[in-house]
Amino acid sequence: MKKLLKWVKKENGRLEKDHGRYPDQDKQIFARTIKLGEEFGELCQEVLFHSSRQRKSKMDKFKKENLPDEFADVLITTLLLAQEMNIDIEKALEDKIKKIDERYEK
Repeated sequence: MKKLLKWVKKENGRLEKDHGRYPDQDKQIFARTIKLGEEFGELCQEVLFHSSRQRKSKMDKFKKENLPDEFADVLITTLLLAQEMNIDIEKALEDKIKKIDERYEK
């Protein structure tokens, strides 16, 4: 996880260098949130392809290798958003896993 978060920080720097940064942090957060929505939409489209739930004209463009890439895009974009909002994602995951486990221990 530490290696991944270090890479996310590096990627954030590359994105800011290539695309700039909003001076207003709220706008930066909204932009990242919108990007996450876009990536999630692409993942949904690939899930439909995977399940053969797209119309024929779209199915002709389906490539199985796209599905793992879209999962990765959603995770990376989520981590970029969490970083922008100063969320300690490692702690958040640990806390959430603990809460879920406790549900099953009762």
